[in-house]
Amino acid sequence: MLKAFILAIRPKQWVKNILIFAALIFDRKIGDLDAVLSTVAGAVLFSLVSSAVYLINDLSDVEADRLHEKKKHRPIASGALPVPAAWAGAVLLLLIALPLGFLLSPWFCALCVGYFVLNVSYSMWLKHIALLDVLFLASFYVIRVVAGVTIIEVERFSPWLYIATTFLALLMGIGKRRAELLKNSGNGDTRKVLASYTLAYLDNLLLIVLTITIVTYSLYTFSAPNLPENHVTMLTIPFVIYGVFRYLYLLQVEGTGEAPEEIVLTDRPFQINLVLWGLAILLIFYFF
Repeated sequence: MLKAFILAIRPKQWVKNILIFAALIFDRKIGDLDAVLSTVAGAVLFSLVSSAVYLINDLSDVEADRLHEKKKHRPIASGALPVPAAWAGAVLLLLIALPLGFLLSPWFCALCVGYFVLNVSYSMWLKHIALLDVLFLASFYVIRVVAGVTIIEVERFSPWLYIATTFLALLMGIGKRRAELLKNSGNGDTRKVLASYTLAYLDNLLLIVLTITIVTYSLYTFSAPNLPENHVTMLTIPFVIYGVFRYLYLLQVEGTGEAPEEIVLTDRPFQINLVLWGLAILLIFYFF
C-alpha cells in the first residue's frame, strides 16, 4: 500500500514546482541563503499540496479512469490504494503543508489554499467546460510563480514573466487536450470535454498561443527593469523558440504530449535546450 500511495501522489509531477524558483532566479537572489532555503521549503510544501490534489483528482475520476487504457492502472483506479486510505492521505498532506506554509508566509499559505480550491473546482466542474478547462490548467502554473514571489522579498520581478508563463502554460494545456483527443478512440467517458474540441481548432489555438509566448518572452528580455543594459538577455530568445517548436513537433509529428511534464523528463533534445537556456540565464543574470 505504501508503494501505491507513493505512486498516487505522483512525485514526477513535482517537476512543475520548479516554477516556484522563478522569483529567486529572476530577481537575482540565488546568493541570498535565507531566500534559497525559504524557496526550497516552499517548493516542498507546495509539492505536498499538489500531491493532495492529485489524490482527490483520482478519487473524483476513479470511475472514468477505470475505463481508460492507461489510467485504469493508477493505484486508486486499480484498487491497489483503497479509497479510504487515499482520502486519509490527502487530508494528512494538507494538515502538514498548510500550517507550515502559513509559518513560511501567510500569503504563500493563502495561495496554497487557493490552488487547492481551484483544483477541486476544476476536477468537479470546470474541466468539463470547453476553454475554461485549459484556462484553469494554465492558472495552476501561474499560481506557482506567484507563490515563489510571496516567499521572498522581491525587488524587481518583471510582470512580463507572469504573462509569458501564462501563455506557455496555455500552450501546454492546449497541447495536452490535443494529445488526449488524438488518442481518445471514441470513448467519451475518458474526458467529456473532448467532445467540444476538434484537432483543427486546437491546432489553430496552438499556433496563436505559441506566437504570443515567443512575443511576450521577447518583450521581457529587453523591457524588464533588472536586466543588463546591453540587452544581452535577448540572446536567450532562440532557446525559447526552439523549445516551443520542439514541443509542437512532439505534439503534431510524434503524437505525444498527453502528459506535458513527461516531455521534460524524457525528451533529450528538449532537456538539452532547457539546460542551455538555464545556463544562459544564470550567466547573464549573475555575471553581466
